[in-house]
Amino acid sequence: MQTLFDTPLWLVHKRRAQRLDVPGADFLMRHAADDLAERLSAVDRRFGRAAALFCQTPSAMAAISDSGKAQSVVRVECDTCFAGSADTVLAPFETVPLEPESIDLAISLMSLQTMNDIPGMLVQIRRALKPDGLFLGAMAGAGTLAELRESLLAAETELHGGISPRISPFVDVRDAGALLQRAGFALPVADIETMTVRYDHMFALMADLRAMGETNVLADRSRRPATRALFARAAEIYAERFSDPDGRIRASFPVVWLSGWAPDASQQKPLKPGSAKMSLAEALQNSTKQ
Repeated sequence: MQTLFDTPLWLVHKRRAQRLDVPGADFLMRHAADDLAERLSAVDRRFGRAAALFCQTPSAMAAISDSGKAQSVVRVECDTCFAGSADTVLAPFETVPLEPESIDLAISLMSLQTMNDIPGMLVQIRRALKPDGLFLGAMAGAGTLAELRESLLAAETELHGGISPRISPFVDVRDAGALLQRAGFALPVADIETMTVRYDHMFALMADLRAMGETNVLADRSRRPATRALFARAAEIYAERFSDPDGRIRASFPVVWLSGWAPDASQQKPLKPGSAKMSLAEALQNSTKQ
């Protein structure tokens, strides 16, 4: 497996963000937690034991508890900097420290995108779920920070004649659905919602990313410090290409939502090939007549 992310460095950045404790810097997580509450409200059933996996803040656990959909919730984190209570379970990142078929609901908010083995993590989640248990997850999707990526690439090409990786790769919504199927989930669904945030300038956006602990942790990142000239030129390009009439710039944060169920005999099954009572041509012909 190729290592895309430097997980120890990711944790260093997250610890620094916790120390900074910038008010409002968790807006993406709070937005994801609000979306989670809405999605749980649409599920017409209640669950026994739920788990919030590496969600980094109490927001996900609070959303589950406030929904009234679960009898109990366990929180799993990879470091004490995230632990909000004494009963938080600590485990290495990208592992699910739960017994097979021991939970009814699994939640993951805004952490899958920085895991080196997303398929492996999804398999672990599916194994931890009881039959007909539900997984709901949210992760940064393709197009995240596309404006910042383009501006940095253009500036670096112009100044240095080449580029180095600075923005993480993100999963496309179509690939996300395939990942659920590969992990063995039944009834897999993936959809995407995009949040657009406006800033006065690129440096305000970068300050927010630092306060979130979401700066560059790519394993093959350049070890050469970026120059002030690079960022200054990137900020100019950003303003030229991605600003609104009032001069403020836009930053895109697409969030891919994943939903899948642990297989169970009671679930609806697709019809077997050849079992249809009417051909597609007949259906289209009848529709045209109507």
